Amino acid sequence: MALASVLERPLPVNQHGFFGLGGRADLLDLGPGSPGDGLSLAAPSWGVPEEPKIEMLHGTTTLAFKFRHGVIVAADSRATAGAYIASQTVKKVIEINPYLLGTMAGGAADCSFWERLLARQCRIYELRNKERISVAAASKLLANMVYQYKGMGLSMGTMICGWDKRGPGLYYVDSEGNRISGTAFSVGSGSVYAYGVMDRGYSYDPMCIRDSYYVDSEGNRISGTAFSVGSGSVYAYGVMDRGYSYDLTVEEAYDLARRAIYQATYRDAYSGGAVNLYHVRENGWIRVSSDNVADLHDKGKARHER
Repeated sequence: MALASVLERPLPVNQHGFFGLGGRADLLDLGPGSPGDGLSLAAPSWGVPEEPKIEMLHGTTTLAFKFRHGVIVAADSRATAGAYIASQTVKKVIEINPYLLGTMAGGAADCSFWERLLARQCRIYELRNKERISVAAASKLLANMVYQYKGMGLSMGTMICGWDKRGPGLYYVDSEGNRISGTAFSVGSGSVYAYGVMDRGYSYDPMCIRDSYYVDSEGNRISGTAFSVGSGSVYAYGVMDRGYSYDLTVEEAYDLARRAIYQATYRDAYSGGAVNLYHVRENGWIRVSSDNVADLHDKGKARHER
């Protein structure tokens, strides 16, 4: 079928109601419609459980901020399960399409699944409307999808970053359906340290408030210019607020993002590995670098000693 071939995956048309197809193959043509149609993905029939059966432990640091030349996205690469370091090479920046990026904080499976599903819905929107979906619409679509599962144990705090015809966009979305507005964000267990660096040099520019949102697994969707998410986000915010300015040069923005994530990994045991850095521009995103935090520590120490 045409849609299945475009999406490179067979659609489960035999399951009643999945993706709103109702088990009818004749509904596979794209036709007019909203990208949010039929996104009730088999919610449990028993409703919201009284309490989570398994308590998941998470740790990470991710950040994103808008500036004159686009959006900077950075994340560490360590995966932890409590005190156990499961991996040092996790890719926490999820490539949704050539113009949209998402970050991973919370449950790796939750973030991966819902952002891959978002990528599919964004592609369907493009086929229906003959244009790219806006960053605001993509983040709202994600918030609407996860809101159906509020209180069911989802763990997700993601930043949706991209560029559309209105310019650069940054949104935070969580698993409760929240969507938050702001200027700079850091998410994860190390975000408190990243915020320390970011907050030091922040300067306000009213032009950067537009189209910036945070979305998490509670369905929250928050607009802003800079975010950090995760157990280390408080540290990342410290760095971001210290050095952030809307008028940063490209190299200054790269350096700020690297320092914010590195400082978070230095203080937060649940963050570490490498700093993966992306830059969202008008003609799409690019992957700038992947730097081992140990190397960044040595460089910072040498610079401080001079």
